[in-house]
Amino acid sequence: MAGFGPMSQDWEPVVIRKKAPTAAARKDEKAVNAAPNAGVNKAASSGTSLNTRKLDDETENLSHDRVPTELKKCIMQARMDKKLTQAQLAQIINEKPQIIQEYESGKAIPNQQIISKLERALGAKLRGKK
Repeated sequence: MAGFGPMSQDWEPVVIRKKAPTAAARKDEKAVNAAPNAGVNKAASSGTSLNTRKLDDETENLSHDRVPTELKKCIMQARMDKKLTQAQLAQIINEKPQIIQEYESGKAIPNQQIISKLERALGAKLRGKK
């Protein structure tokens, strides 16, 4: 029974190696990876799809439109003219006070339904020509 004690270990390390892909597999992988990019670039460069180019431009920007400075000033001025707090205005239009705060600070993403509620509650035109 020699060799079974805690000091003698006859184990050898096991090394698992992944085989390198064959030339055919590499070619297929490159073709699969290149296909989506080639189609988008080809359509955008040939001018066949303006929507594709527009989508590419929009996704490159990676940011949403924010409340314009004019709109946030109009909301704030109309609210103060009515002597309302942000919380009171939010309650009138049935929204959270945070929404009003975001609109007045310019951090909100404009929502036409909320702007419409604000126009009715404040009795002021906030969109378009005055």
